[in-house]
Amino acid sequence: MKKYLLPTLTVLAVALGILVGSALTQKVNAQRIVFQNGSWSIEQSKVDRLLQLMSTAYVDELNIDSITDEAMADLVQKLDPHSAYIPKEDLEMVNSELAGSFSGIGVQFTIQQDTVRIVAVISGGPCAGVGVLAGDKLISVDDSAFVGKKMNNEKVMRTLRGPKGTQVKLGVLRAGVGEPLYFTVTRGDIPVTSVDAKFIIESKDKIGFVRVNKFGETTYKEFISALADLKAQGATSFIVDLRENSGGYMEQAIRMANEFLSRGELIVYSEGRAYPRYEATANGSGRFKDVPLIVLIDNFSASASEIFAGAMQDNDRATIVGRRSFGKGLVQQQMPFDDGSAVRLTVARYYTPSGRCIQKPYTLGDQEDYEKDLMERFEHGEFYSADSIHFADTTTYRTKGGRIVRGGGGIMPDVFVGRDTTLNTPWYNRCVNLAYTYQFAYFYTDKHRKELAKYKDWQSLEKYLLKQDVLAEFVRFAEDKGVERNDAEIQKSRPLMIRLLNAYIVRDMLGDEGFFPLFERDDEITKKAVEIM
Repeated sequence: MKKYLLPTLTVLAVALGILVGSALTQKVNAQRIVFQNGSWSIEQSKVDRLLQLMSTAYVDELNIDSITDEAMADLVQKLDPHSAYIPKEDLEMVNSELAGSFSGIGVQFTIQQDTVRIVAVISGGPCAGVGVLAGDKLISVDDSAFVGKKMNNEKVMRTLRGPKGTQVKLGVLRAGVGEPLYFTVTRGDIPVTSVDAKFIIESKDKIGFVRVNKFGETTYKEFISALADLKAQGATSFIVDLRENSGGYMEQAIRMANEFLSRGELIVYSEGRAYPRYEATANGSGRFKDVPLIVLIDNFSASASEIFAGAMQDNDRATIVGRRSFGKGLVQQQMPFDDGSAVRLTVARYYTPSGRCIQKPYTLGDQEDYEKDLMERFEHGEFYSADSIHFADTTTYRTKGGRIVRGGGGIMPDVFVGRDTTLNTPWYNRCVNLAYTYQFAYFYTDKHRKELAKYKDWQSLEKYLLKQDVLAEFVRFAEDKGVERNDAEIQKSRPLMIRLLNAYIVRDMLGDEGFFPLFERDDEITKKAVEIM
């Protein structure tokens, strides 16, 4: 027995050691297991040891959780500009930006003069059911004052959002009512939409226009529904507007691109040091493979927007119109921690079908210079002239049809449309940059809400507004804000200002479905796209 017992015990010990080692490795993640002085022990990283010492030996009591969050954020900031640490208290809000819905009270708001003002109440939402109205001023939440200079969008969203089924008491001031009104609202699911608007922008040639603001969980479903609706209205060609779309889920962009490409055509590929090469190709099931297509981009189009635009450009499937895109070609993966926080870590780069990585240059840990890039582009004149554009990558890339395209700093449109400054004046720029146009639109709408409510579509509402002297009222509003009157500049910028004011007033009354058809009708990039189509 002794002859066989020792080898058997040895084998069992080795096997057990392997199992224990494997389990411990999975459990402690970055901590190392070492064999020292005849026993196994867990070797902590220097950061872990420091935090433990601070927790147990420091002279004063510390909030270690808070310090850990700050340390994690500092560590991740040493990486590329798109990797990020997300504390647990921020994670739900960050995730909800791309989710199909979130739990809240169902209002759109603006903050003016330290007060939250309700711009619109979402139809069928919790607030609509209890009687909250557009134009109401929010003054209290759960019997606590909710006004002041420290009010900001983040604070409002944190307060008004919450678990589904929970209640919140709102106190509001309403025009014509002498005392505050109080409503108890039960939070519910509020849809987060990706498609701002869909409409026929050119009735003669039946050109459909779809604006996509991000790539979230429901983007493909919304997008394909919008195309189908426009097709039912007779649309025979489409303009897809991705301007100011900062991206989101890559998978949604791939599904959208699949609708326009033939079987086997490459959409995008990605790879990283520990991330195996992944290729996405069209499966041939797309329902819009033969329709004429134009894609609009600008300097704020990024990530998934660039994947879609790059796939269309490299496969010679669409004409890209607008200005050079942002230049984000990095893939992030969100990884959770046990305490409810998470890190979004860059794990790969993605490439367009021609082989371009459109990520613009960056230096590890240098967020400041990276964020200044768009301002530098503006100062160099890139927004006005294609000749001012500089690409970091000098490699020649070719589309499926042999056209030369550029890499290393965004998608360069096939047709560049610079900013038109013909009607711009210092007076106009000051009013717009200080957001007085937006503020005025809210006050005008609130003041004339009863009259404006008679008009149910943007065409009739615009016709009514054009008969009013809205511009003169705005000039007085701007003067009260400290913008000196300049009659010559006002006359020169008159068409621009009237278009902007009317569009904002229409949005406050009818939402984006009214705003975008009016606003895009006179937009330079959109007009060029319609002309090309």
